[in-house]
Amino acid sequence: MSTGLKVGLLGGGSWGTTVAALVARNASIKLWARDQATVLEINEQRSNERYLPGARLPAKLTATDAIEEAVAPMDVIVMGIPSQNFRMVLEEVKKYIRPWVPVISLTKGLELSSGMRMTEIINEVLPGHPAGVLTGPNLAREIMSGYAAASVIAMTDQVIMKEVQKIFHCGLFRVYTNHDVIGCEVGGVLKNIIAIAAGMGDGQGAGENTRSAVITRGLAEITRLGVAMGGEVQTFAGLTGMGDLVATCTSPQSRNRSVGFELGQGHSIDDIINKMYMVAEGVKSAPAVIDLADRYEIEMPIAREVYEVLRGGSNARTAFRGLLRAEIGAESEPG
Repeated sequence: MSTGLKVGLLGGGSWGTTVAALVARNASIKLWARDQATVLEINEQRSNERYLPGARLPAKLTATDAIEEAVAPMDVIVMGIPSQNFRMVLEEVKKYIRPWVPVISLTKGLELSSGMRMTEIINEVLPGHPAGVLTGPNLAREIMSGYAAASVIAMTDQVIMKEVQKIFHCGLFRVYTNHDVIGCEVGGVLKNIIAIAAGMGDGQGAGENTRSAVITRGLAEITRLGVAMGGEVQTFAGLTGMGDLVATCTSPQSRNRSVGFELGQGHSIDDIINKMYMVAEGVKSAPAVIDLADRYEIEMPIAREVYEVLRGGSNARTAFRGLLRAEIGAESEPG
């Protein structure tokens, strides 16, 4: 069912392209990608093989490498840009966006220089534009293959949120609403760090029981920091907390788990990153997460061990040994 809205989506990676394909069922969509070859491939071959091998894109999805074309006429802007480039692209959007147009983030990361969430950057660069986040346990290739999935749109303005919900909700892709922007966004960021830890265990053959413990204790860390930052505790038991965490910690499609797995196999972080052409947000955001933990005085032993490995102060084997030896106490206590 067409909403009659015009949507500009910025970012030609796997998730940005997938969301654009979903939106094409409900609205007029124009995808912006910096790479001209990607734009030509989407327009002429209906594919994006580098990021979504074998996937067929809908004819209604068209692409451009001119950012003005993807922003100026649009009723909604969707940002599928990696966290460390998010602000720079948003500054370009600012030149062309019409007043009061909502801006929705797909990005699960923190800006390293400021520790800011993506909706905070939207509010700073584009004051007056309703900001929101679409997040949840969403693996791009599964969704493009037609598997059922659920996601969450979070905004503070409930009226606008329900209209934006209609853009994304379609078929087997169910989109729920949530007013807790902080909680939904923080869950999406922090689960990437825990997924690296889970991957490090998997890479060392740690077993299902260990992975379950890492996921569960990881959720406790996420919840503690998220609530301290202003999120609501129940959010972390939902799709954007536990749901996203489980998917990211267990799927071979998860980039962050894959980074951890390679670390667990003894490879260096530099070698792993050099082989990747997609961003693992957990690697980028880890220092900002630890800064937030320190600022809010929250104990995050799993996140801290991951950070030490990523910065070269430890290795996966030593880190996992440290976690397994952690002092025991009540389950509700940190550690």
